[in-house]
Amino acid sequence: MSDFSLEKYASSLSRKPLSLGIVDRAYEPTRLLTENERKNVVKLKFKDAKYEFLGNIFTRREELWSALGVDGDTAAYKRLLEAIEKPGKAQETRFKLRKADAKLSDLPFAMYYPNDAGMYLTSGVIFAKLGNISNASFHRMLLLSDSRAALRIVPRNLYTMLKEKNKGGEDLEVALVVGMHPVAQLAAAMSPSYGVFEMDVAEKLLPGFTVSMTPKYGIPVPADASVVVEGKILREKAREGPFVDLTSTSDIVREEPVFEAEAFYEGKKPLLNMILPGGEEHKLLMGYPREAAIYEMVSRVVPKVKKVRLTSGGGMWLHCAISIEKNTDGDAKTAILAAFTGHTSLKNVIVVDSDVDIDKLEEIEWAIATRFQPSKMVIINEARGSSLDPSAKDGITSKVGIDATAPLAERDKYRKSALPELKPLPREVKEELDAMLKEKRIKGYSKYLADGMVTIFGDIKISSVRGYKVLALNL
Repeated sequence: MSDFSLEKYASSLSRKPLSLGIVDRAYEPTRLLTENERKNVVKLKFKDAKYEFLGNIFTRREELWSALGVDGDTAAYKRLLEAIEKPGKAQETRFKLRKADAKLSDLPFAMYYPNDAGMYLTSGVIFAKLGNISNASFHRMLLLSDSRAALRIVPRNLYTMLKEKNKGGEDLEVALVVGMHPVAQLAAAMSPSYGVFEMDVAEKLLPGFTVSMTPKYGIPVPADASVVVEGKILREKAREGPFVDLTSTSDIVREEPVFEAEAFYEGKKPLLNMILPGGEEHKLLMGYPREAAIYEMVSRVVPKVKKVRLTSGGGMWLHCAISIEKNTDGDAKTAILAAFTGHTSLKNVIVVDSDVDIDKLEEIEWAIATRFQPSKMVIINEARGSSLDPSAKDGITSKVGIDATAPLAERDKYRKSALPELKPLPREVKEELDAMLKEKRIKGYSKYLADGMVTIFGDIKISSVRGYKVLALNL
């Protein structure tokens, strides 16, 4: 049987985790994770905590591709979309974790920023089961005591399950999991339709992935999880927030449900993970599935989508750049509207031609400067936005779409000049040009083929040399 534990995944990494030893819970994780972002997976421990923690597991797209077994974004998008549309089936196996003498503060609760409300857990996934429906989703948790935490629940699947349970005057039995295979974490961040279990999505991406039923409440959790905490989400509420989130701004204070821990379980070699709020790993886990959704929606209405990027500056949540190949001049506006449909939290969409590299912000800016007119901007007012946008009012925002593509009829007018492809002249071409130079028929020539053309100097009417087109420059 395959081992899908986080510890096994970490041991398979080409860049081994950098051990940083014992660190303070307050601010040090933020500094160390930031310093090593895109450089090192790090391993650290808190003096007063039982377990070790990994950070920076996914801070680059290439690491995510490798975990999915693909070599690029398009293949990754297609794998994720297929897994949601046609999930596998995570088979059940026996629960093999042992009872643990632990408490919530043994988990990676940390004070990341001075304006946070307290110690936060950012890598916890809540598993719930209601009737035949199971769900797994990320929820930040504010430590209240060694057995209680306030958790932020947005109006999605877990919220629906909690409301249904509360209608009968009951609390919702759940399991908190910290430390599982990164692809299973990605599946838990994907928000499929209600009734689709995220671990079945994980099984499609990781064939052979299994779940086990927790001893007390029979909730399906990853069989190779590092730590599982059974408990309940109570009808009781507590103040949660502020918390620095995806956009690196503080989310507001709310009254949120309280999680009460009842039983702890751990694997043989429990290795947990922590996620830097607003860091690249946070953005990739949350944003990458949305990129896939945007890619799918835009691909339905535009013939060729080259690249989609939820930009880092927008938290991989609010701003999107898309490069396409147009068939008609209306394709860019159609792509903008499709993108807003694919990810409703988007506030700004920029569409450019395929000759613009949207991984380079200066190229996006160049396209806006040279191919965009504000009079053609798409503006949508009073639309649903994101609670992560501090400029939105009660989640309502205006949205902007920018068509920074060149008109098809005037494509050449908008091309960016670049150095042509240069190749040494073929020997036979050089010999003929030397003969012409000796006969003073030309004044000189370039020793390179420029985009496959021969360049000569002189007032001479020659259309080709040895089958190569000629560009004659008068000197």
